Amino acid sequence: MKRVKNRWLIALSGVGIHISIGSVYAWSNFTNPLIKKFGWSSSQVQLTFSLAILFLGLSAAFLGHFVEKYGPRRAGLFASIFFGIGIFGSGFAVNMGSLNLLYLFYGVLGGIGLGVGYIAPVSTLVKWFPDRRGLATGLAIMGFGFAAAISSPIMDSLIKSVGVANTFYILGAAYFLVMAISSLYLEKPPLDWVPEGFQEKIKTGKSHVTKDLSQLTANEAIKTSRFYYLWIMLFINVTCGIAILSAAKPLAQESIGLSTAEAAALVGVLGLFNGFGRIGWASISDYIGRPNTYTTFFVIQIILFALLPHTSTHIMFQIMLAIIYTCYGGGFASIPAYIGDLFGTKQLGAIHGYILTAWSAAGLAGPLFAAWIKDTTGSYANSLNFFAGLFVIALIVSLLIRRDIRKLKEQSVPSTKPAKVS
Repeated sequence: MKRVKNRWLIALSGVGIHISIGSVYAWSNFTNPLIKKFGWSSSQVQLTFSLAILFLGLSAAFLGHFVEKYGPRRAGLFASIFFGIGIFGSGFAVNMGSLNLLYLFYGVLGGIGLGVGYIAPVSTLVKWFPDRRGLATGLAIMGFGFAAAISSPIMDSLIKSVGVANTFYILGAAYFLVMAISSLYLEKPPLDWVPEGFQEKIKTGKSHVTKDLSQLTANEAIKTSRFYYLWIMLFINVTCGIAILSAAKPLAQESIGLSTAEAAALVGVLGLFNGFGRIGWASISDYIGRPNTYTTFFVIQIILFALLPHTSTHIMFQIMLAIIYTCYGGGFASIPAYIGDLFGTKQLGAIHGYILTAWSAAGLAGPLFAAWIKDTTGSYANSLNFFAGLFVIALIVSLLIRRDIRKLKEQSVPSTKPAKVS
């Protein structure tokens, strides 16, 4: 019999990939150095980050079927090559002083590596953890959130010591190695595989698994209203959150007067909350349900985004940002489990890829809007009230999707009416 791999090592491999690609969240470390070096505007520099997120979503959507067909190992190696070349090539772009080359390497090639590298471990882990779906997706995506905490101080130190271009060279080589080694262990579980003792726990009532409301292909899923409800919720959560992430360093400097080093340290610390939010909220969603989890996200963020522009106290400002980061990360970590609940695992990777087009759209909308507000008004903080209003819409959508869920549950309950006797 073929030996079955350790699912916790599969999870660790997924974390290795996500810690590498998640370094995109520390992009703000490059913002001011690039502006200072070349005189580019905030909007021009932020477009690099936005393109990476755009191509993340596009590649996830178009290559989701590739992940399902060829498996997570090949998909992971594919992502390693594209992301490694993207980051390494960004150093060449900086040496050439070419903004267009930076867009091509970091935005397009790096973004493609991001998208495939993102979905490959996630869709695989959901299948390895039928007993803890939220925990599984939280584990995979947790690394993406923690990446900023690891990468930010390293980037800041490298930029100061060896320059921007050499920083890209060093990081590109390192990320390729970590991702390639991690990808080699990834594998789908055998058909009909379940964890040891899982069936016994189900029979004795020690473990409970929520039954999927349907088993749809990706092309069937996109014809349902609940697919678009999920898309809108993710789009708004990401638009608002990613605007804060992409501008976290300069926002902290202008709002509460932190130094460059202090702001860089804050970005790193907030990355921890992004990571903890992913594993924490995703695990909580196993107990309170995905609909309640998303409604909670939006209520919390309506309040915080409305209060943030009026907060000048250092500790309160940082606490509020930390909570926002947990909700932002938790939204990403809970969405694959939500997809599994509503559409099943038949083509979860492909459906997840389609949903992530919301991320690519938000990657353009959020940072560019925040940068435009900065360029026109002189402050990032002026965009926060607009984002609070968007969360009101997200809250309404999170309540509307419950109607669809209720109908699906009613359809799955067999009729108790007695059979008609002729």
